[in-house]
Amino acid sequence: MLHVVAVLAAAMLFGTTGTSQALGPAGTTPLSIGVMRMVIGGTGLAILAFALAWRHARRMPAGVSRPVFGVRPLALMVLTGVCITVYQPLFFLGTARNGVAVGTVVALGSAPILAGLLEWTLTRRVPSPTWMVATALATVGVILLGFGGEAGGAGGTDPIGIACSIGAGASFAVIANAQRRLLDAGWDPFTVVGGMGASAALLSVLILPFVDVSWLGTAPGLAMALWLGFATMAIAYVLFTWGLSGLTAATAATLTLGEPLTASILGITVLDERLSALAIAGLVVLAAGLALLAWGSRSPRDPGPFALEG
Repeated sequence: MLHVVAVLAAAMLFGTTGTSQALGPAGTTPLSIGVMRMVIGGTGLAILAFALAWRHARRMPAGVSRPVFGVRPLALMVLTGVCITVYQPLFFLGTARNGVAVGTVVALGSAPILAGLLEWTLTRRVPSPTWMVATALATVGVILLGFGGEAGGAGGTDPIGIACSIGAGASFAVIANAQRRLLDAGWDPFTVVGGMGASAALLSVLILPFVDVSWLGTAPGLAMALWLGFATMAIAYVLFTWGLSGLTAATAATLTLGEPLTASILGITVLDERLSALAIAGLVVLAAGLALLAWGSRSPRDPGPFALEG
């Protein structure tokens, strides 16, 4: 039960990301918010995750083989850090241009689809019929969202925003596949997410001098940065990773649907976003595809530290 609560709590924290940005102070940009989230959250995640990984290592029985650190695992961990850093401005730009509900759902809806396509390309493993149907439904949902938009609006959703949301999903797809390979090689899940956090924080520190973060000097700006960094990054990923250790892939995938649900509810109730009938239909179809995808993952195989993320 505690593992279920942990994953659901993490999904709900992830789901507050777009709304936190929208309620932030004026003068922010998707890049500056993303960089600060990674500096704060990546550092916090690395500290917490590596501490838990060290604790796990101390409790391992003597004689148990451990993966050997080398160039390949280091490269994969750095790759996940680069991708999660790229994910940030794309995700925030998508939600800024199309609203939290649409931007978040498109990003999260495209991520598992693109992850499956990437795995298919890399492994030549034929996807199941259920995955194909779910992918088709989700694709139709994204298309309907693209032609929909806000109620009373003209021209549907912003195509650049949709492209950014899908780009965020693609970044996440690379993360999922890279981390799957690290986990299959025997790496501790907390070491994997800690490596991602450390890499993202280091990369973001290098970018920091080139972005305007003057908004961080305001109380609302500091509150937003701390929430996005610690709550939706460091704490959420630790909860998510620990929760996955006691759940099947099907249960975890279903629980992570709480993220787009939370984002949509907050977008409509807190931010007063109003979607057209076509966009609502797209959300319903996309949700059906994601639900089918979750139902089809009825395998005890651990889906890795990332199933969905905002």
